[in-house]
Amino acid sequence: MSYVAAPAAFAAPAAARRRAILGVLGAGFCFAVAAALIKATRASAIPTFEMVVFRSILIALAMMAVLRRQGGFLAALRTPRPGIHAIRTVLGFIAMTTGYVGYVRLPLATVTALGFAMPLFLTLLSVPLLGERVGWQRGCAVVAGLVGVLIVVRPWRAAAADTPMDAVLLVLAGVVAWALTMITIRKLGNAGERNATIVLWYCLGSLVLSLVLALPGWVTPSPRDCALLVAAGLVTAAAQLLMTDAYRSGETTLIAPFEYGAIVHATLFGALLWGEMPDGWTFLGIAILIAAGLSIWWREVAVRAR
Repeated sequence: MSYVAAPAAFAAPAAARRRAILGVLGAGFCFAVAAALIKATRASAIPTFEMVVFRSILIALAMMAVLRRQGGFLAALRTPRPGIHAIRTVLGFIAMTTGYVGYVRLPLATVTALGFAMPLFLTLLSVPLLGERVGWQRGCAVVAGLVGVLIVVRPWRAAAADTPMDAVLLVLAGVVAWALTMITIRKLGNAGERNATIVLWYCLGSLVLSLVLALPGWVTPSPRDCALLVAAGLVTAAAQLLMTDAYRSGETTLIAPFEYGAIVHATLFGALLWGEMPDGWTFLGIAILIAAGLSIWWREVAVRAR
């Protein structure tokens, strides 16, 4: 979820606002479709790193096409901060691979809900790493959100077949890595690094890492699985384009809450395709997570508007 507020003076026309809202909703739908496509390969037991290879190749090809109109490949690759880019790449790679594990092994609604815990960890980590202050209101929202996470996964109950705790812990570790990734990107941005450079280093780094880790245990995918993985990569790319266009077209204060529509799509796909109907406690935990995330988002917007 994005937390970069638009300038207070910015007022998009009604058509642009509608386009932005539809873009965010469309991105959430595409992300849910991509997750479902990845989950559909689970019967083939394709290694996670191999799945990431497919995604990384597709994103790298898309980046090549974009960079042709933005100064070229070598210009985007140049940076005086290769070490920070390497850290950002490793953190993003961890977040992505653990998410893939979650899509295969956990209900889609559960993985999506756990992903919404990222702003909670970002808020906590911003104190020691960015020197930010967290007031009592945001602190209470973080605590409430963590309670929501516990309600969703309920580690105190006997491990259910559809929610193995090792997979839950992996996904949560990936969410923490995602929050650290956001902090690293923020530091790169504050240092004046170009968006194209940040994305290109991550794309190439993820491709190299996934290839090195996937090749020793490579499993030749069937034509069906190849089609599913390629489709997942293309749909993910479409989602990222829709999200980027949405935040360029409308105010963050208006469109950010619509990102939570992704939980609706994920729940529907999980229920219709795999019979993954969340129970009442899970719905309660998701509601608390969303409320906590919206509270943190609202406080962020209020602070930036002052």
